Amino acid sequence: MIYLLGGSGYVGQAYQALLTRKGVPFRNVRRADLDYSNLEVLTAALRRDRPEFLINAAGYTGKPNVDACELHKAECLMGNAVLPGTIAQACQAAGVPWGHVSSGCIYTGARPDGSGFTEEDAPNFTFRQDNCSFYSGTKALGEEVLAGQSNLYVWRLRIPFNEVDNPRNYLTKLMRYARLLEATNSISQLDEFVASTFACWEKHIPFGTYNVTNPGAITTREVVALIEQTGVHPKKYEFFASESDFMKVAAKTPRSNCVMDSAKLARAGIRLTEVHAAVEQALRNWRKA
Repeated sequence: MIYLLGGSGYVGQAYQALLTRKGVPFRNVRRADLDYSNLEVLTAALRRDRPEFLINAAGYTGKPNVDACELHKAECLMGNAVLPGTIAQACQAAGVPWGHVSSGCIYTGARPDGSGFTEEDAPNFTFRQDNCSFYSGTKALGEEVLAGQSNLYVWRLRIPFNEVDNPRNYLTKLMRYARLLEATNSISQLDEFVASTFACWEKHIPFGTYNVTNPGAITTREVVALIEQTGVHPKKYEFFASESDFMKVAAKTPRSNCVMDSAKLARAGIRLTEVHAAVEQALRNWRKA
C-alpha cells in the first residue's frame, strides 16, 4: 500500500489517476483526516499502516501563480521547507522509503556552455543568491532540509502540462494570458512525470535527486507556434517587449526560466518524450477537463 500526501492538488490528482489505473492500493491521506504536518501523528500512522512507500505531492504553489506566495509567506515556508523535514523524520522513524515532489524552479538560465543544469549543479535561484521568488527560495530550502537523507527520491518537476485544459496547465496559461514572456525552459508533461517518478520506486533505481523533465528545452514562441498550428486556441498572441517590461507590468516577483538536463534519469532506464513532441502531442489531443 502506498501513502499519498497532497492527493487533492494538480500533481496529486495525477498520482491518484496513475495508481488507480495500475491497480496499486493506496491511501490518499487528507490533512483533514490525518494531520501529516504533525510529526507525532504522521509517525504513528506510518508505524500503524506500514505503507511500502510514501509519495509527497503536498506543498504550497500559490494560485493562480507564484506571485500569491509573496502574500502568504508563512504558508509557503511551512508547506515547502518545513513539511518535507517533518515527513523525512517520520519516514526515517518508521522505516518507510519515500519520494518528494520538488521543483526545477530553483535554477535560472543555463550552464555557461548553454547546456542544462544537472543534479550536481548547485541551485542558483535561491535565498542565498537573493535573486529569487519566495516560492523558489522555499523549494530550495526544502531540498537543503532533505540533504543527506537515505531511502528518498527527490523529483524535480518543471512547469507541468498535459492535454487536459486546466488553470494549472502551462498550455492553458499561455492560451489565457493577455501577453506572454518569451523565455526558454525545460518543462514536464504531467502524466509522464508521475509515471516516471513512480517507476523509480517500481524499478528500484538508486535513491537520490532526479530532474524529471522532458528532454530538451522549448521557447514560449515555439509553444505558441504549436498552439497555432494545431488550431486549439486561435487568437493573436502578444509578447512583452522584454523581461523588465514583464516585471513592471505583470509580475510581483522574479520568474525562474531555466534549462535542465534529465540524462541521469534516462541512464537509469526511465525516459520521457522529447519536449517539442510532447507539447505537440498534448495539443493534438487537447480536451476540456
